[in-house]
Amino acid sequence: MDDFRALLAETADRVTVAMDALLPRANGPETALLSAMRYAALGPGKRLRPFITIEAGRIVGADERGLLRVATAIECIHAYSLIHDDLPCMDDDDVRRGRPTVHKEYDEATAVLAGDALQALAFEILASPETDASSARRVELMARLAAASGARGMVGGQMIDMCAGRADADINIITRMQRMKTGALIAFSAESGAILAGAGADVRRALEGYAHDIGLAFQIRDDLLDAEGNAAETGKAVGKDDHHGKATFVTILGLDGARDRARRLAAQAKDHLEPFGESANLLRRAADYVLERRS
Repeated sequence: MDDFRALLAETADRVTVAMDALLPRANGPETALLSAMRYAALGPGKRLRPFITIEAGRIVGADERGLLRVATAIECIHAYSLIHDDLPCMDDDDVRRGRPTVHKEYDEATAVLAGDALQALAFEILASPETDASSARRVELMARLAAASGARGMVGGQMIDMCAGRADADINIITRMQRMKTGALIAFSAESGAILAGAGADVRRALEGYAHDIGLAFQIRDDLLDAEGNAAETGKAVGKDDHHGKATFVTILGLDGARDRARRLAAQAKDHLEPFGESANLLRRAADYVLERRS
């Protein structure tokens, strides 16, 4: 996987450079807010969602510049979600990606506002004609991202996560929660490339199916890392789910059952890519990477 990790890092660097150009510079009375936005969005990260956007768009012929802008919008949403997820009223985490979380580096109020501003910036990026000349495609991108990140997607999944204890959770609830909390934004990451390319319904369904399965496998791997990983590798605290009595794939399926479920989901994800032949090989390798990642 070393060559794939190198390619992922290269894509991450490109996205980071693009985000640096789009994020407001920290100056004026709102300096703390802008600084916190940049701290969260430009910090270290795998940038897997942007990688999926760019690769899915590449295999269906989407414009490279538009793909990079959509990728930055997705990372803005992802960064905002992590800021809010780490807050004391949510998961109460002190470390993210090996650094202090935003509310620790700054303060809680600044963290909330930085997340809000990153969410708004995502839609500002998508609304610009620089993302795509077609206003209809821009509107569709905004509508689909809003759905993926709102009450029926990421935010709704987080709400279920806050409410679901081990006593009242089963595999169906956990699967629904993670398809919303993690899978919806990853699914949009793949679908957005097809939207930019003006691809047909069959292509979109195939890419969305791939992304939903890889998104669920990604979350199962997260649960496994929390149960048996170490903070030095993951860049964040481990053992949190057990400490807080959370229901996860691991608590319901056990370690071996969770690993098996993740492997089957990765295999299913690859099956969705059959129509694209060898051009989708990097997306297939991304599915393998999800199973093997240590952070």
